[in-house]
Amino acid sequence: MSKDYYSVLGVSKTATPDEIKSAFRKLAHQHHPDKGGNDAKFKEINEAYQVLGNAEKRRQYDQFGSSFQHGQAGGANGFSGFEGFSQGNINMDDLGDILSGFGDMFGFSSGRSGRSGSRQKERGHDLEMGISIDFLEAVFGTEKEIKLNKKVTCHHCHGQGAEPGSKVENCRTCQGQGYVFRVQRSMFGSMQVQSACPDCGGEGKIFSKKCHECSGVGVVKDEVRLKIKIPAGIDNGEAIRLSGQGEAGMKGAPAGDLYLRIKITPDKRFHREGADIRNRVEIGVTKAALGGDVEIETVHGSLTLKIPEGTQSGTVFRLKEKGLPRLHSHGQGDHFVEVTVKVPTHLSKQQKKMLEELAI
Repeated sequence: MSKDYYSVLGVSKTATPDEIKSAFRKLAHQHHPDKGGNDAKFKEINEAYQVLGNAEKRRQYDQFGSSFQHGQAGGANGFSGFEGFSQGNINMDDLGDILSGFGDMFGFSSGRSGRSGSRQKERGHDLEMGISIDFLEAVFGTEKEIKLNKKVTCHHCHGQGAEPGSKVENCRTCQGQGYVFRVQRSMFGSMQVQSACPDCGGEGKIFSKKCHECSGVGVVKDEVRLKIKIPAGIDNGEAIRLSGQGEAGMKGAPAGDLYLRIKITPDKRFHREGADIRNRVEIGVTKAALGGDVEIETVHGSLTLKIPEGTQSGTVFRLKEKGLPRLHSHGQGDHFVEVTVKVPTHLSKQQKKMLEELAI
């Protein structure tokens, strides 16, 4: 008895390929066994889509009904229900599209590496290292030379992996495609998935002789020296990213990045708060009461600070734009000076008498 595949998918006989595909997706989600659906119903939906989702099979079905499949030679393109999801039974582009819709729901991917065949080359690893600078170097910026051991492009083969002058041939395993197919069991049955060729690593080429310096991988370990410019105003713990200065990628793949983590040696004279600097200065009682000048040490050198009459201990004075450059914005930070009034000790009798007479 001929099966009505249009009714199974709930579409009309004039439905477009997109309408058929959409109906299949909806029903497959609804009746999938892993979602509590009926296994027999899911197989029926699968079988219907294998026919209606293929333009040639749909034409034959419309002409002869579902019995058309039995006349095909050897049953190579026949149906086997749930086992029918193989490259011989359904367009792999449709399958990849369908599986991409199921991937998030059922936790898998189609495993296809694309039509280009060759494996995408992985970039080299990122590297991170620490570098110490002193307080004033952070204020004004500096230049440092660093050295590190890392993977670099092989200078002998220029990253190709082949001994210069050696014969290059197409890989016999993958016929130069860079990928092979393997049969994998899934909830859809047996299916062919594409993966990088294990013999050529996805290159599609093999060499008669590997590079004697890098053993065919295209990279070697070497010590590298780099001159690094450290910008003015950088803060402790911040990182500088040097694009392409990480480890070289294998077989000509892009290099990773190098991250320099900054550690600033503290300065006992100053305390930093962002782009601002703070410190303290002691003055005597007389200068606090009568006012006067005091020399202040800043990162920009010594400056004269005028102390007004009657200055109290703990008073903070602001020296505008005498701090650090604002690295991530414009302008300059400030320098704040806190005044501490030093009360004299071990006074002589005359000094005590004078204070008593003032009785302030």
